Amino acid sequence: MPNERLTSSRLEAFSDGVIAVIITIMVLELKVPAKEVGNLTALHEILPLVLVYLLSFVQVGIYWVNHHYLIDGLKQVTHGILWSNLAVLFCLSLIPVATNWVGVRGISPFSIALYSVACALPGTPWMVLSSLICHHAGQRPAGGMLKQIVSVSLYVGAIPLAFVSPYISLGMIALVAVVWLLPPREIVELTRNSTHPPAHTH
Repeated sequence: MPNERLTSSRLEAFSDGVIAVIITIMVLELKVPAKEVGNLTALHEILPLVLVYLLSFVQVGIYWVNHHYLIDGLKQVTHGILWSNLAVLFCLSLIPVATNWVGVRGISPFSIALYSVACALPGTPWMVLSSLICHHAGQRPAGGMLKQIVSVSLYVGAIPLAFVSPYISLGMIALVAVVWLLPPREIVELTRNSTHPPAHTH
């Protein structure tokens, strides 16, 4: 049957590859300043990009970790899951562009607003992907739907706030990253149970 070839292993392998490329693209944008610039001055100039790169790396990494948790119990995928997963990956691929924009143009209201947009974009397709997988696999969304909605709301709120204070906007994005750094307890337990199944008695 054709549907038997729609396995989660191919979905996971493709997603891992795309996310690895996204992270690689971001790190390649960290350029060494010209020799004419003093060392301390050069470090001061590149520091904003390094910090934004770190924030971007953590965000992409959080999506990768939770993507693993999300499809851990998925055996087969549907057409909707495939396309919503592609939508998530496409939106994640825009984060390096926004990260580089901040590195080139500096921390300004527009650059951070653009960066906030790039951070907010993956949130909606992620919620769709999470809902589809959880419905198909009969499990709860990773972290709960409320946590996802609050995260997207913070991202969206950071967009207009960037024109008030870019640093407050970055702080809101960092707050979302902190919230998602620790995986949900039920997901950890589910992963442990699938890795170490209980012994069967005869």
